[in-house]
Amino acid sequence: MSSGSADVLIVGGGLAGLSCALELQGQGLHPLLLERSDRVGGRVRTDEVDGFLLDRGFQVLLEAYPVCRELLDYAALELRSFYSGALVRVEGAFHRVADPSRELLDAIRGVAAPIGSFSDKLKVPRLRSEVRKKELDEILHGEPISTEADLQGFGFSRRMIDTFFRPFMGGILLDRGLTAPSRLFRFYFRMMADGPTSVPAGGMEEIPRQLAGRLTDGTIRTGVTVERVGKGEVELASGEILSARAVVVATEGPEAARLLRGKLANPGSRGTTTLWFEMPEPAEGDPVLILNGEGKGPVNHMAFMDRVSDRYAPEGKGLAAVNVLDDALPEEIRMQPGADPTAALLPAVDAQMKEWFGSSARKWQHLRTYRIDHAHPLQTPRSFDPPVRSSRLGRDLWVAGDHRENASLNGALGSGRRAAHQLVEELAGG
Repeated sequence: MSSGSADVLIVGGGLAGLSCALELQGQGLHPLLLERSDRVGGRVRTDEVDGFLLDRGFQVLLEAYPVCRELLDYAALELRSFYSGALVRVEGAFHRVADPSRELLDAIRGVAAPIGSFSDKLKVPRLRSEVRKKELDEILHGEPISTEADLQGFGFSRRMIDTFFRPFMGGILLDRGLTAPSRLFRFYFRMMADGPTSVPAGGMEEIPRQLAGRLTDGTIRTGVTVERVGKGEVELASGEILSARAVVVATEGPEAARLLRGKLANPGSRGTTTLWFEMPEPAEGDPVLILNGEGKGPVNHMAFMDRVSDRYAPEGKGLAAVNVLDDALPEEIRMQPGADPTAALLPAVDAQMKEWFGSSARKWQHLRTYRIDHAHPLQTPRSFDPPVRSSRLGRDLWVAGDHRENASLNGALGSGRRAAHQLVEELAGG
């Protein structure tokens, strides 16, 4: 059975699939995007619960991402930025760490904070300067070592690594062990040096919603499950078979490996869990990221999202997003995809929040827990070589996703666009 007028079938309505469809449409082709859930977005989704906006996982947009700058209308997203720094929990208290290029006075005040030495604090702007001098391609093709080895080689002390970089970059890389490639660390560090860290005022799902709004009517088909992918065709769970000139599998890595049946290796996954809490009153202070520099308790980092954007919570309420990395999860939860970790985590998270924020945390009400089994592809110094992996599996079979580039919004969008561009060239050449 034909898919109608579609030239290309795209399996997966996440950022990679959407950017692929937009590029194909811009090149005069007619894509048909097939999405299993009720709406597009993939892992970039936001749910409304009792007037609160809950992103599925702790997600942010680094505004300096080059592909995001090209594809997204930042003004329409009404971006709201985090404070350029962090609050770090060390020795039973919170200490501010600030970006001296944007928050000079706070950076000066933070010199005495028990987070690394004075020498460590001087090395941070030196590292910032070093990564800004290089082209992104040069950074991504750098030495294949771990983030921890890179930090040690740069001369940072063990205390600086443990109290700051482990929770800060561990939260971004979803790897508190800092075993992720140093090239990814330096790429993220460069992006944070070049621009703010933000979220759309109405939640992260505004990003895929904006992209989908540019596609012509009939391009997106939701609520359909793809069971099999072949050359130029897909079979749906209903038994329906769709055919086109080419197929692009733009799902997360494990699902792509399942659909492509031996044509693509499963890249593995890094997971994360976010617990959302309603607060009886709005949070006070800056829209700042709060880090666990003590290494005690399950929480790696958190933020009061109503301070970042007041649309995240109803008027008169506050909203806390608390993130737990996989190394703090019980093994039986990690080994069960789809398992709900709330019962295993909530008592320890409650205790940690009460230790951090005192009696006020007793009034927090748990709203929802999101366990994201595949939040990032598992990228190691060895598997991240090369940093951009081929999209082409055959003339009529292609693959896209952050697992083909790097674990970021930029990697997902760039991979989809790159696959579409190469596919168009191949079809034209044929």
